[in-house]
Amino acid sequence: MARKVFILNGPNLNALGKREPDVYGSKTLHDIETECLSITQARNMACDFRQTNHEGVLIDWLQEANECAMGVALNPGAYGHTSIGLYDAIRSMQIPVVELHLSNIHAREEFRHKSMISAAATGVICGFGANSYGLALHALLDICDK
Repeated sequence: MARKVFILNGPNLNALGKREPDVYGSKTLHDIETECLSITQARNMACDFRQTNHEGVLIDWLQEANECAMGVALNPGAYGHTSIGLYDAIRSMQIPVVELHLSNIHAREEFRHKSMISAAATGVICGFGANSYGLALHALLDICDK
């Protein structure tokens, strides 16, 4: 298997830097991608960084990653609170999946407190803004290097 990880991003994350900067910060998704590529390159790992607003596309990408990657860092966006399909896809995977969120979902609106996919994920990082990506990625790479 190639030394590669997927970093997958769900709905509205393409609007980072413009969308509610008081909640999500001022960094764009491109800024975050650049940081993630730097982290993976330093660890001699390739990175496939993607974003979609469509749930089925995320499921397709998870299934693809399961065939060709060592692990996935997933920011499901709002789908984390609603998607049994993502939960089922993650449960069927043989590689680690780290769920991540920019905001602390437990300190926000009550409907965001529950993640449908956390029980299927290897681990969860939330509440550290754009740094959530680096934390999740380092954790994932440590798992992959074992």
